[in-house]
Amino acid sequence: MLVNVKFFKKTFLISFFLLITTSLSANEKDQIIAQLNSLNSLEFTFDQLINEKKEKGSCLLEFPGKLKCNYFDNKKKELVINKKKLAITQKRYNKTYRYPISKSPFLNILYKDKLLEIVQSGKLEVTDQMIKLIYSNDNKITIFFDKKNLDLKGWEIKDQYNNNINFSLKIVARNDTFKKGTFKVPEIN
Repeated sequence: MLVNVKFFKKTFLISFFLLITTSLSANEKDQIIAQLNSLNSLEFTFDQLINEKKEKGSCLLEFPGKLKCNYFDNKKKELVINKKKLAITQKRYNKTYRYPISKSPFLNILYKDKLLEIVQSGKLEVTDQMIKLIYSNDNKITIFFDKKNLDLKGWEIKDQYNNNINFSLKIVARNDTFKKGTFKVPEIN
């Protein structure tokens, strides 16, 4: 009889823990989804690590599919994405290069519907300070949110050239309206 009571207690505790964990996960996902749905644009600073090369800068992001980043480097690099077009300009050398973005996992961040799909379908891991959503489709992407305020904190992806990209950000402003032409892709020189 004592064995049955111990078994029942263990089973009950495990079931209770799993029920609470599942409920918390669903609640956190719902809160993140609500926050993302209310978001139209972001301004943020970033640290980016690509295969051990660290870069810093600031960005403007406007849903859907628009991003402009200025890098704090000696080349005065600027990245502009406007829907499906990507251009990187090295202002110091007055050179602009265009790259295909159609297969980039980076598009998952720039389109709110894709970002919401990642949140809804991703595997949730929660730590003391961070919420981590892991999503595997054609490419694996991990997105990080702050546990306290549910702010987007960054992502890890592998790009189309097999580079590991770790991108962390700090939000400066939300839902600002940007000037017309902010996300204009420069011509190739």
